[in-house]
Amino acid sequence: MAKYFDVHPDNPQPRTIGQIAALVRADALIAYPTDSCYALGCRLGTRDGVDRIRSIRHLDHRHHFTLVCQDFAQLGRFVRIDNDVFRAIKASTPGSYTFILPATREVPRILQHPKKKTVGVRIPDHVVTQALLAELGEPLLSSTLLLPDEEEPMTQGWEIKDRLDHVLDAVVDSGECGTEPTTVIDFSGGEAEIVRRGAGDATRFE
Repeated sequence: MAKYFDVHPDNPQPRTIGQIAALVRADALIAYPTDSCYALGCRLGTRDGVDRIRSIRHLDHRHHFTLVCQDFAQLGRFVRIDNDVFRAIKASTPGSYTFILPATREVPRILQHPKKKTVGVRIPDHVVTQALLAELGEPLLSSTLLLPDEEEPMTQGWEIKDRLDHVLDAVVDSGECGTEPTTVIDFSGGEAEIVRRGAGDATRFE
């Protein structure tokens, strides 16, 4: 049964954030809100978390997972990024964008695209998510909480707990979340390629 955490959207309770972070460090799989929609998240180094996300979403080995980072200093440990790309990404973060970039050795091979050796990264503009990332001190390994054969993610924490209680360890609720996933931009070839148009304005990368 998943633990349920009701977190204030503007002033997250430090004790509650600490409890959620402790669960993540203990390899829990959580559902949490972002500036685009709800996501599934777990500790970067847990193979079990990766397998559980793939099971819930019916994902194959080609799926790009995302490292949700607190800031650029953290992001820079996990991807290789040149000056031009850095400036383009810097101008769009924090925000509802996921960027696909070449992975560094810090990224476990299981999280990299098997052929391209890339990984998705993002810096969210969400108070609760940022509080959790600050408490963790490391990225959350994440994937959009979009169930198989459904066109839109769930928007309510109580609904997620009701439907996924048996496969999650915790649900973080800070009010209604959006339904539109991030805009995905692939910079792995050096130029911006719009892979998915979503919550972030894609026109700046056209």
